This record gives sequence, C-alpha cells and structure tokens, in this order.
Amino acid sequence: MTHTGEQSLRLVVEKWLGFNRLRAARVTAFDRTASGGKRYVCVETMHDGEKLALFFFRHDDGCWRVFPPAPTLPEMTPEHLAA
Repeated sequence: MTHTGEQSLRLVVEKWLGFNRLRAARVTAFDRTASGGKRYVCVETMHDGEKLALFFFRHDDGCWRVFPPAPTLPEMTPEHLAA
C-alpha cells in the first residue's frame, strides 16, 4: 500500500489555528465546491479577541489544505484521437 499523505482535518486545524484545550475551534460551514464537487470546511476560532476563520479543502490524495484543488481539465487520450 502506498502512502498518499492523507491526514485528518483535526491535525491540519491544529497546525494552522494553534488549537488546544484552552482555545475552542468549531466548524461553521461545510459543503462541496460548485465546480468539481470537492469537500470544504470552514473552521472558526477566537485569537486575541478577534474571530479567525479558515477554509480547508479536501484534495484527491486525501489531504486537507488551505487552498482549493486545481480544477480537473479534460484530457486528450489516444482513444479520443482515434475517433
């Protein structure tokens, strides 16, 4: 089995927002993108008295990242060229 780099959303949120038991973080929105149907989650927390929100996007390799996946573009394969 090959390693895809998959990691939990919790680990990524902890990395980006510095989550700990004293600072709560909560999911405020989740859905799929209009183009491509990729999953995303918005997580909010308070930092220095201000609300901080980040969007996390699920990529095809199973990783959650703060940038959206690249759109899937049509491909030309030999089967299409033979037609």
